[in-house]
Amino acid sequence: MLSLQIGPLALPTGLVLLLVSLCIAYGVAHWLRRHRQMPDAGPLVSDMLIAGLLVARLAFVLRWHEQYLAAPWSIINIRDGGFMAPAGIAAALAIAAWRCRRPAMAAMRRPLSMSVAGGALAWGVLSAGLGLAYDKPTALPAVALQTVGGTAISLAVLAGGKPMVVNLWASWCPPCRREMPVLAAAQNAHAGIVFVYANQREDAAAVNAFLEPAGLALRNVVLDSEAALGKAAGSSALPTTLFYDAQGRLIDTHLGELSDASLASKLQKIAGPSS
Repeated sequence: MLSLQIGPLALPTGLVLLLVSLCIAYGVAHWLRRHRQMPDAGPLVSDMLIAGLLVARLAFVLRWHEQYLAAPWSIINIRDGGFMAPAGIAAALAIAAWRCRRPAMAAMRRPLSMSVAGGALAWGVLSAGLGLAYDKPTALPAVALQTVGGTAISLAVLAGGKPMVVNLWASWCPPCRREMPVLAAAQNAHAGIVFVYANQREDAAAVNAFLEPAGLALRNVVLDSEAALGKAAGSSALPTTLFYDAQGRLIDTHLGELSDASLASKLQKIAGPSS
């Protein structure tokens, strides 16, 4: 399950799990301070969070610096999901170790450990629960699609044994419109990867009304009139992009707007030698 519907909002599952886990960590810290008279670990949890996010972003930017140099403003656009989690976790733990190294901070070690453990346990339990409740799609969905010209087509036929990127979009969706040039440029640069643009719940007239004035020469634009691909992927959010390898296995996903760097990081995971 890639997104959770909360009222009118469709939020990435990972973001919801992070927020809930943080709430649990802060809750444990508050309970220990109030009922066990332990030092308040909440501020240090906040410091760990800030350091982790900053370092995770910096590590990603450095890894894909060429893409960010072409558009420096996009470095601050964290909506592209460009974070390197291992670097962030290492930074958060390093901050905790550094702050608790002094004997005067020895009393903080236990409540901090319990707060972090509570948040981590919440993440693990919720992730496992969602995994049991919702089967993760691993192969190309056998969904009936149509070309803009009205011909029936399937993802398997479009893939033709190559790695494939499937972008779920709609013309009324601003992030979808903004990322289209990024996808179009990648489509032209990676001949060994098939790009499919699956419009959700719109007709051919609406699709053409957007694509023609925009001057986007996109290959494999298809209509998914029932949003069946989104349902199969477990996402009600747009845009959603799915990344399949040459064997048709789902390797990665991305919810929200793609940047050059975030797209490049995903393509690296599915690209073959000739891509």
